[in-house]
Amino acid sequence: MPNPHPQPYAPPPISERAEELQLPVSRQRPGYVLGAALLLIIEAAIALILDDSIIRPYAGDSLAVVLVYLVIRGATRLALIPAVLYALATAFVIEVLQLYRFVEVIGLGRNPVARAVLGTGFDPRDFLAYSTGAGGVLILEHLLRRRRRL
Repeated sequence: MPNPHPQPYAPPPISERAEELQLPVSRQRPGYVLGAALLLIIEAAIALILDDSIIRPYAGDSLAVVLVYLVIRGATRLALIPAVLYALATAFVIEVLQLYRFVEVIGLGRNPVARAVLGTGFDPRDFLAYSTGAGGVLILEHLLRRRRRL
């Protein structure tokens, strides 16, 4: 006889669903998560306080790639190189979308958060800034791994 009072459906926790989907979810990289949180604060401060022609546009873009990398490494078990490549690809795609005024196209042209996150002006020099950020990640990770071995 079927149960007259079935339990409502409750989805399994995200970690179980990720394992079902074979997503490389990480629970053991709190340093990357903490680094991402600190870098997010720094990036917000740069965006809100600075209005110059070097640090905000170029250092900010370099750090944005580092931020995306830290989020990826904190949330997944991806290895160094794939995580850097995903972070760099994310930045490149967003930059190309700026060429087509993506923020305005999706109706968020007046949203300051969307404008800050997705950007509003295409600048081919940003690709160099993003690449510099990715290179900085590779150098820093190499130095940190080398230090751990000593």
